[in-house]
Amino acid sequence: MTPTSNLPANPESAGASDCQRVQAAMRAQAEPEKAKFLAGFFKTGPGQYGEGDQFLGIVVPAVRQMAKQFRRLPLVDCETLLASPYNEERLLALLILAGRYQQGDVAIQDKVYQLYLAHRHRVNNWNLVDSSAPNIVGAHLLTRDRALLVELAQSRSLWDRRIAVLATLTFIRAKDFADTLRLVEMLLADPQDLMHKACGWMLRELGKRDAAVLEDFLSIHQQVMPRTMLRYAIERFAPDKRAALLAGTFRSAKSLPPTDSVHPCRS
Repeated sequence: MTPTSNLPANPESAGASDCQRVQAAMRAQAEPEKAKFLAGFFKTGPGQYGEGDQFLGIVVPAVRQMAKQFRRLPLVDCETLLASPYNEERLLALLILAGRYQQGDVAIQDKVYQLYLAHRHRVNNWNLVDSSAPNIVGAHLLTRDRALLVELAQSRSLWDRRIAVLATLTFIRAKDFADTLRLVEMLLADPQDLMHKACGWMLRELGKRDAAVLEDFLSIHQQVMPRTMLRYAIERFAPDKRAALLAGTFRSAKSLPPTDSVHPCRS
C-alpha cells in the first residue's frame, strides 16, 4: 500500500489518484468468502434493513489500520468513497472523517460535519452509524444547539434515527443525559428492533455513569418499553432488579415514599 507520507502535503488539493490508490489497497485485502458471510450478517437481502449493501470481505481491524495509513486523504476523496457500493469503503471514509474531525481546527471540523450531514444517506448500516455518529455529530453538537437530533429522530429513515441516538453517546460520556432520555422517550414506539437495541445500549451507557437516573427513567417507562430495549438497558442490573423490571413492577428510590430505612435497591 501507499504509505501516508506519500500523500500530498496539502490534503485538500490532491487529485483523484489518491482515492484510486486507497481503493486498490482495499481490493488487495478483499476476501470473497468473507464478503458472503458479511452480506448475511448485515442483513442485505430483499426487505432487510441493509438491503442492497455490498461487501468486499475485509475485517474491521484492517479497515481501521487503513484509516490510520490514509488519515490525510482529502475530504473530496472521502466523499467519493462514501458513494461506493461497498460497505468497507464507506466505513473507511467515515473513520478518516472522524479522525479529521478530532484532529482538525474549527474550519475542518465544520467541513467534516457538513459533509457528513449532506451524505448521511450513505451512512446506511449500523456499523457505519456506530463508528461515526458519536465522533462527528455528537462531538460537533456537544457545545452547540441540538435541535437537529429531534429532527433526525423524527425521520422516516432508520439510519437518521440511529444517528440521532448514537450521537448522544458523546453527551453521555460528558455526563450530560437529558437529550438521550428525551430521544429514547420519543422512540419508545419505534417499529425497528435496531432502534430498540440502540436506545437500550445508550440507556445502559448512561446507567454506568448514574444508575439512579436510569432507574428513575425505567421505573416510569418499564411497562411500555420494547422488550429488547429494556433487556439491553438492564444488562448490568442485579437479578432481582432485572426480574422486577421485566415484570413491570420495579419502583425506583425516587418513586418510593420517604423512609428512614435504607431502600433495598440502594443497599
